[in-house]
Amino acid sequence: MIALPFLDPHDPFELFPPLSQAFDEPNGLLAAGGCLSSQRLINAYRHGVFPWFSEGEPILWWSPDPRLVLFPEKLYISTRLAKTLRQHKFDVTTNQAFESVIEHCAKLRVNAEGTWISEDIKQAYSQLHKEGVAHSFEAWREGELVGGLYGIALGKLFFGESMFHLQRDASKVAFVHCVNQLKSQGFALIDCQVYSEHLASLGAEEISRAEFSQLLTIYCSKE
Repeated sequence: MIALPFLDPHDPFELFPPLSQAFDEPNGLLAAGGCLSSQRLINAYRHGVFPWFSEGEPILWWSPDPRLVLFPEKLYISTRLAKTLRQHKFDVTTNQAFESVIEHCAKLRVNAEGTWISEDIKQAYSQLHKEGVAHSFEAWREGELVGGLYGIALGKLFFGESMFHLQRDASKVAFVHCVNQLKSQGFALIDCQVYSEHLASLGAEEISRAEFSQLLTIYCSKE
């Protein structure tokens, strides 16, 4: 059995192993350890890797195969969602409540999937937001934050991290707002990481890790 590589927590520039070395089971597990510094996280996303771990575990780094992505021009809006958008039930904003969005996402995961959005994750991505790398998209109803998502923008590729909703369709409206804004800015791809029916219903599709890596090379520049 191949041992899982452990990264140096003091070297944020250390290279990740080749994606071809990621485990088949659990799907995409590539490495452990390291740190959550801004440079380490940016290097990870540029390499096609993201962190995902529970409280008390070492940091785990993943690059699943296949990869769920959305090409902005393939965004699918159902008849019901189109009606909701026409009714303007929600006000939408960008980067107005980043820390509140990630806090809501963390609470949702506690109830549904475990506590993978830990305090360390919150602090790391909040720092990336301060540096202009992480962004949030919000949906409001009568002044209350009721839906949103956050992620990382590098080059012309947006890496979606997590989303939440407190009212029906709020996260979908925030997502449509996100896609439309990214599309207007020339973004070519939105990384959705792993399959979910929620995102598939909005047009997300699975591609191979090899194809995703090729798209990274094209669109995820170091500028």
